[in-house]
Amino acid sequence: MTGVSHRIGLTSEVGRLERVICHSPGPELTVVTPSNRFDYLFDDILDLELARREHSRFVTILSRFAEVLEVSQLLTDVLEIPEGRDYVVRNSGEAIRERAEELSADELARLYIEGEESSGGSLAALVNEVGYALPPLPNLFFTRDSAAVVGDRVMIASMRHEVRWSEEVLSHALFAYHPALRNDGLLYDGSDERRLNVRLEGGDVHVVRRDLLAVGMSERTTAAGIDQLAEILFRQGDVTDLLVVLMPAHRSAIHLDMIFTVLDRDLCCVYPPYFLGPTRLPVLHVRKGEAGVREAKDLFSALRELGTPLEPVFCGGERRTMQEREQWASGCNFVAVGPGQVLAYARNEHTLEALDRQAGFRVIRGVDFLTGDEEPPADARFVLTFEGSELVRGGGGPRCMTLPVARAPVD
Repeated sequence: MTGVSHRIGLTSEVGRLERVICHSPGPELTVVTPSNRFDYLFDDILDLELARREHSRFVTILSRFAEVLEVSQLLTDVLEIPEGRDYVVRNSGEAIRERAEELSADELARLYIEGEESSGGSLAALVNEVGYALPPLPNLFFTRDSAAVVGDRVMIASMRHEVRWSEEVLSHALFAYHPALRNDGLLYDGSDERRLNVRLEGGDVHVVRRDLLAVGMSERTTAAGIDQLAEILFRQGDVTDLLVVLMPAHRSAIHLDMIFTVLDRDLCCVYPPYFLGPTRLPVLHVRKGEAGVREAKDLFSALRELGTPLEPVFCGGERRTMQEREQWASGCNFVAVGPGQVLAYARNEHTLEALDRQAGFRVIRGVDFLTGDEEPPADARFVLTFEGSELVRGGGGPRCMTLPVARAPVD
């Protein structure tokens, strides 16, 4: 079984990364075709082998800083635990429940990830309609979406789109039964949530501080979902304040982490038109113990008032054209391995230049780091870059592809 017994814990976006969940793209990606790509939430179809190579390089870099847990192995482990297997199988379709006993844990895990086609009837065969007894999960490599760790507890996402509902069940199983993911319980269990207006996804949840979250009300996270989360957090956790960014219904901004991520204790990367000037997005402040919500002047003013000022670095630099191009290519989407130490796609050159010029980040190619030709400074800012031109076509970046479960506290 992967990992010994460990507890989860996360009180910031930038504390030293200790353990993180990832998933290497597999055959499940090949179900996406030009005709069904929008159904599966993709803008384009990905080349599987190239995506796997890029992701492998990304995970290899990550593993130099933290323990990387693979979803497929975690799921196999859970399916070897009778209670875990029973939970997952009970929440499957009838066709799978009938076959589950004859499958090994490894075979069953592969089935849940890669899916299984159903034979259908004569009419379906005539029109070449493909159906699934168990749907494949081509979005699974975006592990951030289906859960979020807040403090010592877990939020299981309530996914907006039906093609991802199985991910909620798998996330519940991992955090409920795997000994490497021991926790103080589920803050919110989206795997049980079927109200159409209550939606909540991990890419919209940012733990700025132990007692402060930034949350996106987005295409995939609803007001009712945030209300539900706030109620539970205020009643059961250390969180006292939520800053809610009201986001546009735009394909390039499906989650808050596509337009905003924290880079260091006092620094973030943003897509400027959404946070500065006349086109900035509304920001609401929800506070424990206070009735209603208050509209903030902007995100940065609200953060200053709460004692955590963040200076913005512009995705794409100063030119609007480059800002728009690089935001589309996940230029705002970073994952931190420590304060001021982040991973990013190499293609977003103007964002990387802004990090260097404005915030003193040393830009290091991931391949040079892995070969030992360049060593990142231990206590200074750096950004490690890796090729992701195929991965980015799936609609996400390094933060999307990581689910941190343990970070050291930030001093």
